[in-house]
Amino acid sequence: MRQQTLVNRLLKAAPITRLGVLWRYGLALFAGAVLPLAFAPVGWSWLAVLSPAVLFILAAGLTKRPSLWAAYLFGLGYFGVGVSWVFISISRYGSGLVMATLVTMGFVALLALFPLSAIYLVRMLRPQMDGLALWLGLPAAWVLSEWARLWFLSGFPWLFLGYSQVDTQLASIAPVFGVLGVSFVLALLAGVLAWVGLHPTLRRTVIGVGVLGALFIGASLLDREWTRPVAEPVSVALVQGNMPQDMKWKPQMLPLTLKRYRALTEPYASADLIVWPETAIPTWYDLAVGDLDRIQSQLGTHGATLILGIPVRTDQGEAYNAAVSLGRPPRFYYKRHLVPFGEYIPLRGLLGPLLNILGAPVTDFSAGQNPRLLRAGDLPIGALICYDIAFGAEVADLLPKAQLLVNLSNDAWFGDSLGPHQHLQIAQMRAIETGRPLLRATNTGLTAVIDHDGRLLARAPQFEATVLTAEVIPRTGATPYVRWRDKPVLALIVVALGLLVVLRVASKRMLFR
Repeated sequence: MRQQTLVNRLLKAAPITRLGVLWRYGLALFAGAVLPLAFAPVGWSWLAVLSPAVLFILAAGLTKRPSLWAAYLFGLGYFGVGVSWVFISISRYGSGLVMATLVTMGFVALLALFPLSAIYLVRMLRPQMDGLALWLGLPAAWVLSEWARLWFLSGFPWLFLGYSQVDTQLASIAPVFGVLGVSFVLALLAGVLAWVGLHPTLRRTVIGVGVLGALFIGASLLDREWTRPVAEPVSVALVQGNMPQDMKWKPQMLPLTLKRYRALTEPYASADLIVWPETAIPTWYDLAVGDLDRIQSQLGTHGATLILGIPVRTDQGEAYNAAVSLGRPPRFYYKRHLVPFGEYIPLRGLLGPLLNILGAPVTDFSAGQNPRLLRAGDLPIGALICYDIAFGAEVADLLPKAQLLVNLSNDAWFGDSLGPHQHLQIAQMRAIETGRPLLRATNTGLTAVIDHDGRLLARAPQFEATVLTAEVIPRTGATPYVRWRDKPVLALIVVALGLLVVLRVASKRMLFR
């Protein structure tokens, strides 16, 4: 009789009792709920393999309907814990506890459909849920569901498995295949682990260990310098103003805001580049241009360039969340990926203020259309505002011209939650994918300096008014990911799922002969 694991024995145990079904569903919910611990700030990266492996075991060991329920419960645990910070932003700065609870529950319920859809797709293509399903189908379907989230509700690419690996050997895959490539490898390892776990023979164990070794050897072969230094080190000062989110937009706070940022900045006027965070100055650029000109004139005498976040309105009546490099002339970057309900209200004309659940401004921001570069002297800089950093292919639009990346953000919306830590980890992945150092200036944290390998060179404490200083070396060149974006991973998904489609069609033809 074939040896089985404890998990498999429980899954295959005699008649399905109500207690047995609840146990399976509880396991799925627990496996999903612990998966966010693979990401920052906890960083148990091994859970990015173990947790999906539990889901894959349940998907292969249960009949169709229970497996789909298990996948949905897995998703509820995964996103219920992982994006719990959505509740904080709405309850504190939006429409209160009731609306925050309803919106967060609805959002999590929608996101939980993605793991379910991955399991459903594979069960349709490979009902027997055999080795091909575990080795090819489930990894491909999982990463396809991550890619689909790049477009869901204008895009929510949060908690991709690959982000958990910024500090591991598997991060070397990212400059070639991006975060989705790292996710594919992790999902493949999860599939292999599930395949071994369902029927742990010596042969399967040896094969599983061999695959693990081959993947890590392959990752080590990709561990090289894809870009090169192009200039002398640049001294930078990242200013973290720590202005209270519930106070910063009040008109009477503007003088205090300007005073604080000037006071924090003046001791570092000799830095080559000074960066203030997203909407550091909470008023329109045309209303603050006089103060900003005076600040830049003072800094310019020392050769410093200031980049800051500030709203901009045009003569045509459009409003933008902008990053500005002050100089002669100033240069502007307009945020390209806006947050629905936070920076604009979908269907505002139909439903009006009923949809303003996140306390969005009265005037909707428009999305920038072009990836404009900023400059500090002769240094071309790719600016990214807050949510922009979550979209790797769009960040790559700034390359290879940009020699340094700057991310202006305001994570005060999310308090002391998982959100700011996850956001920083996403920024680390962008540095790895592009082979560029990345400066991250935020209002309340986490302000950080990241090198081109994704390592944190310096990080400011949260919820303190402070300045983070460092030296970074601009780099040039293009990683394979910058050239290819997500095309190789998408091609792999098509091949893997296409093979299952072909085999499914062939099996049906054999059945009806």
